[in-house]
Amino acid sequence: MSKLVYLVPLFPLIGFLINGLGRKALSKSMISIVGCGVMLASFVVSLLIFFDVKEHGATVVNLFSFIKAYSFQIPFAFQVDQLSSLFLLIITGIGFLIHLYSAAYMHEEEEQHFGRYFAYLNLFVFSMLLLVLGSNYVIMFIGWEGVGLCSYLLIGYWFKNDQYNYAAKKAFVMNRIGDLGFLLAVFWLLFKLGTVSYGEVFASVDKLSAFDITAITLLLFVGAMGKSAQLPLYTWLPDAMAGPTPVSALIHAATMVTAGIYMIARSNILYTLAPVSQTVVSIVGLATAIFAATIALKQNDIKKVLAYSTVSQLGYMFLGLGVGAYTGAVFHVMTHAFFKALLFLGAGSVIHAMHHEQDIRKMGGLKKHMPITHITFLLACLAIAGIPPFSGFFSKDEILMAAYNSNPLYYYVGLGGALMTAFYMFRLYTMTFLGSFRGTHEQEHHLHESPSAMTIPLIVLAVLSVVGGFVGIPEVFATDAHSLEHFLAPIFAESTKLAHAHHLTHTQEYIMMGVSTALIIGIILFAVSKFKKATSEETQSSGISKLLENKWYVDEIYDAIIVKPLHAFSGFLKNIIEKSGIDGAVNGVGKLVGYGSRQLRLLQSGQVGNYLLIMVMIMIVFVLIWFNDLSIMNFLKKIF
Repeated sequence: MSKLVYLVPLFPLIGFLINGLGRKALSKSMISIVGCGVMLASFVVSLLIFFDVKEHGATVVNLFSFIKAYSFQIPFAFQVDQLSSLFLLIITGIGFLIHLYSAAYMHEEEEQHFGRYFAYLNLFVFSMLLLVLGSNYVIMFIGWEGVGLCSYLLIGYWFKNDQYNYAAKKAFVMNRIGDLGFLLAVFWLLFKLGTVSYGEVFASVDKLSAFDITAITLLLFVGAMGKSAQLPLYTWLPDAMAGPTPVSALIHAATMVTAGIYMIARSNILYTLAPVSQTVVSIVGLATAIFAATIALKQNDIKKVLAYSTVSQLGYMFLGLGVGAYTGAVFHVMTHAFFKALLFLGAGSVIHAMHHEQDIRKMGGLKKHMPITHITFLLACLAIAGIPPFSGFFSKDEILMAAYNSNPLYYYVGLGGALMTAFYMFRLYTMTFLGSFRGTHEQEHHLHESPSAMTIPLIVLAVLSVVGGFVGIPEVFATDAHSLEHFLAPIFAESTKLAHAHHLTHTQEYIMMGVSTALIIGIILFAVSKFKKATSEETQSSGISKLLENKWYVDEIYDAIIVKPLHAFSGFLKNIIEKSGIDGAVNGVGKLVGYGSRQLRLLQSGQVGNYLLIMVMIMIVFVLIWFNDLSIMNFLKKIF
């Protein structure tokens, strides 16, 4: 079955071509059928591959020789193993639900734009599948660049809005900054090992010095920082909310932002051998988790809260990778895909009912109007807050326990971030669904539950958010019950051998789980009681509240210290160096030739006497040269 793995990315590619080329000819129904159908087909094949890998193990499927020069070659091959097969299920499964949801959410678009939207969406999934399936870093990089391109196209989908175009360009440019680090790491591997295939690289790590491994892993992490929105390259992700809500769900949950996590998890043996890089990954991840959580506390745009929540949760995943909890990080990728996709699609359902209103201060009381959206959104909030037995509890707990084993300070700071997560998520939930409605009478009159094409994906994701964590039950509850850890064991086997893990006692784990759960429940109750009676009156923020509302002024700082100086420097290069210097020199030569020509033409006076005089003078000069050539040459040598 693994030999048919090429069908998984091929189906979305076919969907992209059909919808892209036929966007003006196909009806919306046909576009939806093609767009959703190819995703369903990919999911079915991914499911069969998953069970095949579970039964027969990993394999590499060579398709053709991609780059070949003498003894050097890079094959176009797919790595079909436990890690890639798991990501295939996440990408195609969540992707199919988002495509299905999009068919109803985007129904008001014109046919050609509707087709363009689904074409971009299919291409996005194709690129992400290529990224996780590639058996070497070059194929991964092709997919890596593909998702960057598609994010630009989808964020700027409504291209007539200049702000959306700016957000798309911002995402594209910031991703290019990170991609440079990735590219340098690939060149470094090629220079040192002559190969970029995973199997050959990981088998040859003994040929790399400690400096090489540290430099390569740090450069790879720079790439991950850009794609997975870590400090300082995170500001593009909240602005990515400019795209349609299903796009936000796809970018934030199942595809693009998890690329960095996948890349580091795939390169786990390199990071295990680079303790400096692991420390950097841990600190950056934890700092991002806390920083983004503080911003989310005071945001009023429903999608912005979820965007900063994504940045924060990605920080936890990097914390897990940094402390060696690779399985925990991948586990959190999976559970986060469930509840974050649900949260974004639930937010889209609310925005749809509110006629594109996104300010939570103008919502409230939607519980009675949108029962399905309400209950599914609540389940997602409980999952992301880490309440047992929801999925987020198991994955976040695994990361925090590993963090405690590595450095207790990581745990306490991470727990603080988890408490902030519970607070801002239930602030969002309470202000949206509880209390009284704070919008206009016109909005209230049109409030309704979303159609079944939108609510069915919500229900499926809600079920996954509730039960998804049971694939990773910790040992403290049942021995050998962590089925995901057993499944991924071959991928992280070498790292596990090299790691020196210290396990907590069962008593310690029970106490830490109990205390953290009690604190989170307390924070939830506090948030609900505080915001249940919120009013639509806008109060002037000051102090720390104003700072958080304005996102720590990071964008303004970037503008002041990076953007404006670069604009000024480019203006200097344009006006002084290029126009006055380079253009001045080139134009000066032309002006000099023109001036000389104008002066020489004065010799052409038309008077025969002048011509004779000049001719005689030139003859005299030639005679002098003929008789005194040696003296003249010596004279010239002295001059020059």
